[in-house]
Amino acid sequence: MEKFGVRILEGYGITETSPVLAVNTPMYQKKNSVGKLVPGIQYRLEEVEGVAEGGRLFVKGRNIMKGYLKNGELESLPDGWYDTGDIVSIDEDGFVHILGRAKRFAKIGGEMVSLAAVEEVLQKKYPDIKLAVLSVQDPKKGEQLVLFTEAEQMDSKDILEYLKEEQYSELWIPKKILTKQEIPILGTGKTDYVKLREMLDTE
Repeated sequence: MEKFGVRILEGYGITETSPVLAVNTPMYQKKNSVGKLVPGIQYRLEEVEGVAEGGRLFVKGRNIMKGYLKNGELESLPDGWYDTGDIVSIDEDGFVHILGRAKRFAKIGGEMVSLAAVEEVLQKKYPDIKLAVLSVQDPKKGEQLVLFTEAEQMDSKDILEYLKEEQYSELWIPKKILTKQEIPILGTGKTDYVKLREMLDTE
């Protein structure tokens, strides 16, 4: 923004919503949000166990697709509601805050933990190290976290101390740390979690 002198306003959309759902505007904007839902959009938040504020976002409106074409037949949306697959919260002013993808949450000890949030926090401690977080089944807590890193050594005790200092839950501590020469990425530059899951399954 400072380099090019351009004002950037974040929004949120999906191909199936043609494609905008919410957007910040020059007059109405809020930091750390993706703006307000565009006019004509109905929404509902489906409760997600372990998520105290917010829920799974379903939307309905004129710009929402009618369904998917499967074998030449239209597979319509249930009552016109589209499941975004995103966990969001909507504040008292109507601004949407994305908490993460539903599939990128782990249920640990009855609480929902955002894998993306854990990655973001750990990336602040290790800004020059590529890392990624997945979850695995755990007989005691339901799920546990696995940290992938390109660093040759990363100490779980250091991570524990850092999370405590930053006042994050101990549920965010990875049960296992795996070192890889290279964490797979997609053509978009984002982490390839499908490939990463395959690597985890072979451990």
